[in-house]
Amino acid sequence: SLKQSNSANPIIMLDEIDKLGSDHRGDPAAALLEVLDLEQNDAFVDHYLGVHFDLSKVIFIANANSLDTVPLALRDRLEIIPVSGYSEDEKLEIAQRFLIPKQVKEAGIDKTGLQFSRSGIVELIRGYTRESGLRGLEKQIAAVCRKLARSVAEEKRVLTRRVQPTVVQRLLGVPRYQRLPQAHSGGVGVSFGLAYTQFGGEVLTIETNLLPGAGKLMLTGQLGEVMQESAQAALSYIRSRMSDFRLKPAVLKNNDFHIHIPQ
Repeated sequence: SLKQSNSANPIIMLDEIDKLGSDHRGDPAAALLEVLDLEQNDAFVDHYLGVHFDLSKVIFIANANSLDTVPLALRDRLEIIPVSGYSEDEKLEIAQRFLIPKQVKEAGIDKTGLQFSRSGIVELIRGYTRESGLRGLEKQIAAVCRKLARSVAEEKRVLTRRVQPTVVQRLLGVPRYQRLPQAHSGGVGVSFGLAYTQFGGEVLTIETNLLPGAGKLMLTGQLGEVMQESAQAALSYIRSRMSDFRLKPAVLKNNDFHIHIPQ
């Protein structure tokens, strides 16, 4: 990169460092520790050429979708700048202004007067993509445009001139993702929680049931160790404050508690 830029102080972009992997050829993270350490990289030694080079004047900018998979020692050498993903409204605006005109033109149906309704775009965002960026959304828009282009090629007419949610589901099939389970509205035994994933925020439904038993706690669903401990702590809290909740000891002793978090 230094040779290509013909400069000793360029800006070098490292793309998706959370995808680092190590094998028999070596560990890139170990090399980056030496390259990105401001205290050491002024005396960096390239082992392939066997020469010293001052890298302290180079500005390295790295990006990652998730910090969880970046090695801790490497993360310690980085100045972390969190950048939030696109909100639904931002995705909607970008799709209307840029993504849809581009894909309609590439599919060769820009002369048909095809339009995507606002609700149709929202259906694509909520039901068929699950990411903080726009790559997946553009792929789904392109898939819709290609299917409509095929209808023009086969039947000499466009299947529809306005893409509504029903059209999206007919062309792309059943929605892949369901943001909020429709069977629950936060009634008795159901509460909502928030989760952070590399795809963005998710709303969790936490279902709880009381059934005859011997005071056991059953945990099912996608729970890690921390969430299992949270469930146990919640039950311990209730047991320690039975009088505040107006509970009789027999209720906790003669019943099992089932907590389930759907995928």
